[in-house]
Amino acid sequence: MKGESKKMPNLCGKMRKVNDPYEVWKNNNGWEWRVLKKYQIPEKEASNPYARWFCAVKSPLTQGTYDMGDTYVRDVKDNAFKVEFDGTNW
Repeated sequence: MKGESKKMPNLCGKMRKVNDPYEVWKNNNGWEWRVLKKYQIPEKEASNPYARWFCAVKSPLTQGTYDMGDTYVRDVKDNAFKVEFDGTNW
């Protein structure tokens, strides 16, 4: 219809397994975040201070295993750098 805007799909909205993440973020302190699901498109994330991702997180505190759960996008981006992505990201 005329004047109707297209809604951008969330290309990272389906849950993935730990060995097939959308992105991998790391820092120099031994932390690793594997992004398994994103709840919003990047434009919405940018305007939402509470935007979150579902991640598998490994750190010096997890003894080589992953803890899984939601984490704030800003916490990952403020403390790590992206080292890997699968190309479906925007």
